[in-house]
Amino acid sequence: MAALGWLTPRRRSATARSVLAGEASAEAARKSSQEAQETPRATDEEPEFPVRGDVRAAAFFDLDNTVMQGAALFHFGRGLYKRKFFETRDLARFAWQQAWFRLAGVEDPEHMQDARDSALSIVKGHRVAELESIGEEIYDEYMADRIWPGTRALAQAHLDAGQKVWLVTAAPVEIAQVISRRLGLTGALGTVAESVDGVYTGKLVGEPLHGPAKAEAVRALASAEGLDLARCAAYSDSHNDIPMLSLVGHPYAINPDAKLRRHAREKDWRLRDYRTGRKAAKVGIPAAAGVGAVAGGTAAAIALSRRRR
Repeated sequence: MAALGWLTPRRRSATARSVLAGEASAEAARKSSQEAQETPRATDEEPEFPVRGDVRAAAFFDLDNTVMQGAALFHFGRGLYKRKFFETRDLARFAWQQAWFRLAGVEDPEHMQDARDSALSIVKGHRVAELESIGEEIYDEYMADRIWPGTRALAQAHLDAGQKVWLVTAAPVEIAQVISRRLGLTGALGTVAESVDGVYTGKLVGEPLHGPAKAEAVRALASAEGLDLARCAAYSDSHNDIPMLSLVGHPYAINPDAKLRRHAREKDWRLRDYRTGRKAAKVGIPAAAGVGAVAGGTAAAIALSRRRR
């Protein structure tokens, strides 16, 4: 951390939290992958660049709007509301926080902290095993039919080349691991919520795996796995993931937002858009998707409940 001495205390603290979040996520991902047994499925698509048998190469995929349509936490929030994890009075607060993110378009620290605390309060006191089990059910209910086939084929191309494939997302690592396992991927890097004796405390380890923290997680995992980042690939839809995309030798912009599209063209990065129509260019997740997406899920729940009345 000595190299951070030139930073202001506030920026030094933020950077330290990013490093901590990245390292914690990488450790959780490695532990999960060691326990899992993957069975890659065949695909007829030939990869454009993965070198078959290159064990020092891997691929890192953002989740929301890259691998899956919409935000994982949006769908997870719907599932938790259905299971009465939180009450109607909480919905207004979550919806307001999500509205702020959408209207302001910036990550105001105070609002980010409020949203973070609200999301963590939902799972505080619940057992990790309970959330993992529910995550399996919610995947079947809301997520399985929302996987982009094009992105799934890209991930499979890396698997078929003998490379590891990791999800990298601001969603809780437990959700990310469920999705990774269902898709036959190697593992997942996600936001790590603190737990003691298998029970959530309502705190995070570091901060949400968002923006620079994703890059730190990929860097930590690559170091632990003996990967050469220049031979690795990364895929994302969001300009917030430019730090992660910039780490690797093969960055891809998938269903990119406007800022990422411009940046990718300037850098001559590869682009893929699996959406249809002009509306696709405007479809995305708010900048604060990491925690704000939970509020999006509750906002959807409000709309659904109103339709039933």
